[in-house]
Amino acid sequence: MTERLPDRQLDLCGTPCPLNFIRCRLTLESMSSGQCLQVDLDPGEPEEMVVPGLRRDGHQVHVEYLSDAQVRLKVICAGH
Repeated sequence: MTERLPDRQLDLCGTPCPLNFIRCRLTLESMSSGQCLQVDLDPGEPEEMVVPGLRRDGHQVHVEYLSDAQVRLKVICAGH
């Protein structure tokens, strides 16, 4: 994935499941196809729940491990 600046950003570190997935989904609903959403999450269950859910919705998801305590997702919106 080419490095690009995100159109929107969410910091969901410390946000419990399923609230983090719901917030991602609501944000993506307000975005246009091809726009990039950057999401910072806790590793583990949040990552395991959010990434497959967004992919099921048709979005492209790139996962980057920033540290043992933070995962960054770059999500390319599939549109509606």
